[in-house]
Amino acid sequence: MAIQGADRRLFVACRQPAKLVVLDPSNGRTFDALDLSGDADDVFLDEASGRVYAACGAGSIDIFRRGEKGAYELERKIATAAGARTCLYSPGQEKLYLAVPHRGSQRAEIRVYDAGR
Repeated sequence: MAIQGADRRLFVACRQPAKLVVLDPSNGRTFDALDLSGDADDVFLDEASGRVYAACGAGSIDIFRRGEKGAYELERKIATAAGARTCLYSPGQEKLYLAVPHRGSQRAEIRVYDAGR
């Protein structure tokens, strides 16, 4: 989960069904439920850019951005690795640090993504 203070939005990544749910934390009202890649774990909000990042074990980081009319929409997906869903966002560096687990021939590693692009 991630919370946006200014506009009072709570972002919850759900696995079944795979959705990014946007709620009003004061009353539980649902603003939106957006399609999300499977096996989501970590969600981060960058209030400066208006982006929401969701690390998904299905093999992507899904990036959402607030549109002109105030609704969130999928901006893009960054391909990662299957099972990689533990993530840390550093807003000062505009970097996403993603833990990739050892699976088959894939070795365990930390990948760093530039979130500013």
